[in-house]
Amino acid sequence: MDLVPTPSQTAGPFFHLGFKNSFDGILAGPDAKGERMRIICRVFDGDAGAVPDAMVELWQANTEGKYHHPDDLQPKPLDPGFRGFGRMATSGDGSCIFETIKPGRVPGTEDRLQAPHINVSVFARGILNRLATRIYFAGDPANPEDPVLALSPADRRDTLMAKLESDGPGVWRFDIHLCGECETVFFDV
Repeated sequence: MDLVPTPSQTAGPFFHLGFKNSFDGILAGPDAKGERMRIICRVFDGDAGAVPDAMVELWQANTEGKYHHPDDLQPKPLDPGFRGFGRMATSGDGSCIFETIKPGRVPGTEDRLQAPHINVSVFARGILNRLATRIYFAGDPANPEDPVLALSPADRRDTLMAKLESDGPGVWRFDIHLCGECETVFFDV
């Protein structure tokens, strides 16, 4: 008797339809302190085709390096104009746009500061668990010091870098490739 593997259960083709957008792409209101930025996230499949029905979540620290979360006990101020969390569904071209500020540096292992980054979760049909990655900013002088970025192979770190666009000041592009030759580095968290 030959045993043939069966397909795993997935979130199904209804994933995008069942998505309730209780949040939006605005992590920082107009009164938030810090360097304002727009991040254009684009999600691609293994054939470099756009994924029009993914959900992207961002979670980040404020400009002082403090998360808007009760577990962040740092004696740094919270910013009432900054939420620090956003969630959006991708559009037909696989993109979504977040309005935020550049995050500050947060403590890492052995009290080493991490480079400014944004935590990202990706949900989509065919994915049983969220995919966790990070957005770093290309050219940031703190990137070589980041202990988490250093865990990624040097030849793949570019998949974690948002690139500054020429569309205007503070517009960054971050491409997420779910698999394939350009696959984004994902973390096992």
